[in-house]
Amino acid sequence: MSSRRGFTLIELLVVVAIIGLLIGILLPSLGAARKSARVTTCTARLYQLGIAMGLYWNDFDRYMPQKKGPLPGGGESVIGTLFGGKKGQLPFYGINEIGAAGRPLNPYVFNQRVPDDSEPGIFPMEAFRSPIDTGSGNTGVPIPGFDKTESMYDLVGSSYILNDHTLEGEDKATLVPQGGGRMPNVKNTSKTWALGTQTIYNYQQGGDRDMRWFGNKPDKRGTLVRANLLFADLHAKGSVPVPEGIENETADYTFEP
Repeated sequence: MSSRRGFTLIELLVVVAIIGLLIGILLPSLGAARKSARVTTCTARLYQLGIAMGLYWNDFDRYMPQKKGPLPGGGESVIGTLFGGKKGQLPFYGINEIGAAGRPLNPYVFNQRVPDDSEPGIFPMEAFRSPIDTGSGNTGVPIPGFDKTESMYDLVGSSYILNDHTLEGEDKATLVPQGGGRMPNVKNTSKTWALGTQTIYNYQQGGDRDMRWFGNKPDKRGTLVRANLLFADLHAKGSVPVPEGIENETADYTFEP
C-alpha cells in the first residue's frame, strides 16, 4: 500500500504567510477602487440632477430651482439646500418643515408629482444622497446634536447645494439674486458651478467645517477638501480640489457669474 504525504506545519505556515502578504498588498488597492467608484457614482448623480436642471430651465428660463425658507430673526430668504431632496433634521430655515413636495427640482428629477415626506409612498431620494457624504465635524450650529453630523443628507435633506452665495457669506449673491429671481448672465458657463457637494462650502467665511468626504489624508497636492461639481453648462466634474481659505475662484471653478 502506498502512503499519502501531507503538508508539514512549516509548509502550511508559509502558505498562510503568503496569503496574508497578498491580502496586505491588495486591500489598499481595493479600498482605493471602492472610493473611486463612490466618487464616480456621486458625479453621475450630479449629472442626473443636471439633466433635471435643464428641464427646469425649459420651464423657468434662467431661474435656479430656488426655495425660500424662514430666517431665525424674521423674514425669509432663498435657502440653497431647499432646491431638492427631502425634509431634513435642522430646525432652521424651513429645512425640517419643507419636505420633498415643496422642493422645486424634485418633479423634474422623478418626472412626476412627488408626495411629501409625511405621505405614504414617499420616493427614495437617493439622487440627492452622495455615497461619499460623511457629514460635517463642525456645522456651525451652536446646539448640541446639530453641531456636527455624520450625514449632510440627513441633516438638511440633500448632499448637494446651489451656488447661491460666495464664501464671504450668505449675503454675497451669485447665481440667485438676494431675495430670489432670475440668474444673472454667466460669462463662462463651463467654469461657473451651479450645483455641488456641500464640501464646496467647507471654508465658508474662513472657517473649517471638517467635511473630509474624500478621505482624511491630503492628496498629492496637499489638498484636504475636494468637491464634485455641476457647472452652468450642465457638465459635471469629480474630485475638484477646494483650497483652504476664502477662494471664490480657482483654476477649476468659480462662484461668480
